[in-house]
Amino acid sequence: MDNSTPTPPSQDAAPPPAARGRVAWRAIGVLAALAVVAYLADQLTKLWVTSTMTEGDRIAVIPPLVHWYYIRNSGAAFSIGENVTWVFSIIMTVVAVAIIVYARRVRSIGWGVALGLVLGGALGNLTDRLFREPSFGMGHVVDFIQLPNFAIFNVADSCVVSGVALICLLTLLGIGADGTRHAKHEARADGPAAGTGSGGEERPGTPGA
Repeated sequence: MDNSTPTPPSQDAAPPPAARGRVAWRAIGVLAALAVVAYLADQLTKLWVTSTMTEGDRIAVIPPLVHWYYIRNSGAAFSIGENVTWVFSIIMTVVAVAIIVYARRVRSIGWGVALGLVLGGALGNLTDRLFREPSFGMGHVVDFIQLPNFAIFNVADSCVVSGVALICLLTLLGIGADGTRHAKHEARADGPAAGTGSGGEERPGTPGA
């Protein structure tokens, strides 16, 4: 007679296909909506800056912490890599296309938020590089947010950095884009608990001293 206790179902078991489908569309919807919001926020703030300020203008917002300082940046986020604008245009195009292609695999709301921020930010700066002066693919990005002892940046830069930081956090927590947790308790994965045999039976105790 087998007196072993039945193993309870794993809490990490994959949800049924119908539930996975609902979660998938919800996560993809969050990704798309956040990408649109991030893109519009970036482009509208840049439109406001270029229409109300002259390049080089500096306006105190919350002195001495925050200033609007209108500059045009030919490099990447936070003015990195100036004079190689075309390289970053290609990189951002590849990133945007990769996220769009990968989006159908996303089941996690957290990953939807993260990828949506990165996609919206990448498209925001890519729009500047494609359609702003001096030429197509070589356009200079509008930056205007200035903090003390920090590079001047824009909304798109903030979204990209926030999205990448969230991706790192989700990865450290073991949460995959498919919504499952990949990190398991090592004690469960290594084998049966101490005091039991390979078949789940109790090992004979060691005689006492």
